Amino acid sequence: MKHLLISTVALCALSAPAFAQEVTLRVHHFLSADAPIQAGVLNQWEKTVEEQSGDRIDVQIYPSMQLGGKPPQLFDQARDGVVDIVWTVLGYTPGRFPKAEVFELPFIAGTALETTMALQQYQEKYLADELEEVHPLLIHAPAAYKIHIKGDPVQELADLGGLKVRTPSRVMTDLLQTLGATPVGMPVPELPQALSTGVIDSAVLPWEVSGSLRLEEIAKEHTEFGQENGGMATSVFALVMNKAKYDGLPEDLKQVIDDNSGAALAPLAGKAFDAAEAEERQQAIDAGGTVHVIPEDQVAEWAEAGQPAIDAWVESMTEAGLDGQAMLDDARAMMEEARAE
Repeated sequence: MKHLLISTVALCALSAPAFAQEVTLRVHHFLSADAPIQAGVLNQWEKTVEEQSGDRIDVQIYPSMQLGGKPPQLFDQARDGVVDIVWTVLGYTPGRFPKAEVFELPFIAGTALETTMALQQYQEKYLADELEEVHPLLIHAPAAYKIHIKGDPVQELADLGGLKVRTPSRVMTDLLQTLGATPVGMPVPELPQALSTGVIDSAVLPWEVSGSLRLEEIAKEHTEFGQENGGMATSVFALVMNKAKYDGLPEDLKQVIDDNSGAALAPLAGKAFDAAEAEERQQAIDAGGTVHVIPEDQVAEWAEAGQPAIDAWVESMTEAGLDGQAMLDDARAMMEEARAE
């Protein structure tokens, strides 16, 4: 009996470190489980991280704000350790991430993959201080925004005048006002009801998110600029981790996270969002929607009309003691490089 007791104690002692290294990572986001971020990115990330950690990391994904709060609170939930990891839109807290806003300016963004790969360079050069309160896992973007309308179509710039348009960010608010629309700020989950009840007439967002919101059942007119023209604008998304949670991981588990972050994760996100973009576009057409593409010879008019929003952003950076024009030029050059690859 004595030998059995000693053996049991020894076995427990040997097992203790393994149990101490087991980690649960709760991931919180605001869209449904069938949205591209979970179906195309987070589910694969969960599988890969768990496998590479030898199942010592357990990833648990909570969509649709299941852990409480509102979408604009997600970044602080990760910062404060309310949850371990969040996926959010940086623009949901206006003015808090001004350097990242450059990709929200008119006709900067392109496909999800192009913009996401450009963001990897831009983050490394410019965003360390804006993200210092958390441990960034991925900064990325969807494809450039389209205009989705319940009512008469937007086929030229003048058609936008007076429309109440959902806006996701401060920069987009400035742009819509410049273009003659009435911007209405709200997180994505509120869109279907707002469109249905007439709180807004239209929304700017990529195709990929429209399916999870069932917007094709409400908005039947859609306006885009064509991939060759870039896009009206986009938003910058962030997958970030609580800093203390990351710092507390054993070194080998930190390596697992590092191996599946940043530039290593970016292509998966970009390709998943672009694939969803094409799928949801076709779904909207199949549901009876009509897609209007702004002709090439009209795009310059839109770009010229949006220039004051660009000027305002550059000026705000200058007032903050930063070289806004250099940041804008870098973002454009990084986009050109991403398009060429």
